[in-house]
Amino acid sequence: MVRWLSDDEQTTWQAFIRLNQRLDAAVAKGLAEHGLSTPDYELMVALSATPDGALRAKDLAAEVCWEKSRLSKHLARMAGRGLVERKPVADDARGVLVVLTEQGRSTLERAAPSHVELVRTLFIDALTADEAQSVRSLAAKVVTRAEAL
Repeated sequence: MVRWLSDDEQTTWQAFIRLNQRLDAAVAKGLAEHGLSTPDYELMVALSATPDGALRAKDLAAEVCWEKSRLSKHLARMAGRGLVERKPVADDARGVLVVLTEQGRSTLERAAPSHVELVRTLFIDALTADEAQSVRSLAAKVVTRAEAL
C-alpha cells in the first residue's frame, strides 16, 4: 500500500526541492566565476583535506558518493585542465591515486574565499543558532536513513 504524501508533507518536500535547486544553482554560478563546477570543487575539497592532497580513486569515490565511471570521466576532464593528476598506486596494479596539482590547489585557494562568503550569505547567516542545530539534526537523520539503503 502506497503511503501518499499529505498536503503538508508534499509542501514540505517541494520546499526542500526548491531550496536544494536554488542553492545548487547559486553555488554553481559562484564557482563558475573561478572556472570551476560544483563537482570540481567537491572533489578538490576532498583531496585538499588530506595531508598530501591525494586519495585512491576508490576512496575519493566513496567520500563523495559517486559511481566509479562518473568519477573516472570527471577526473579525466579535470586532469585535462591541470587540476588533478592520476597516478598508478605502487603496490596495486589496478589502483589509481588522484592527486591535487599545484595548479588545482591554487585554483581552489582562489575560489574558496568567495565560495565561503556565498555559503555564509545564502545559508549560514539566514539561520539562528537553534535553526542551524535543527538542520544538523535533520541532516544526520536523513543521511543515516539514506546510507542504510
